[in-house]
Amino acid sequence: MKIEDVPQDESALKDFTNELCYAKDENGRYTTTKSKGWNVKKTALDETWNDIEKQKQIALEEVKTGISSPIKYYMIKSLMDLQILSAYTGFWKITIKRHFKPSVFSKLNEARLKKYASVFNVSVAELKNPK
Repeated sequence: MKIEDVPQDESALKDFTNELCYAKDENGRYTTTKSKGWNVKKTALDETWNDIEKQKQIALEEVKTGISSPIKYYMIKSLMDLQILSAYTGFWKITIKRHFKPSVFSKLNEARLKKYASVFNVSVAELKNPK
């Protein structure tokens, strides 16, 4: 592919990153050039972001209806899974799963709430009442 043929299709990450690609220059030698992205990747990325947004909305609804605690919502909102959240908090994955239960969450001590709030970069009040 020639440098002028490198795709420049903008994606959701257009303001954050460019990809480094190899392409042939005018002398036929391979060199590096930047790409903003390409449509196939953009479509996959857009679908992923839409899926994350749906998961976030479902988790928020579960918090509002008392099915789940805010921990699950903030974990999804922060693009984390149990493994990552466990690494950041130092809590075992099984412990975090228990904290997903509203009855268990309501009994968490201030130190644990502060730990979660710190990881999610919110206040304890925001942790207890997500929007």
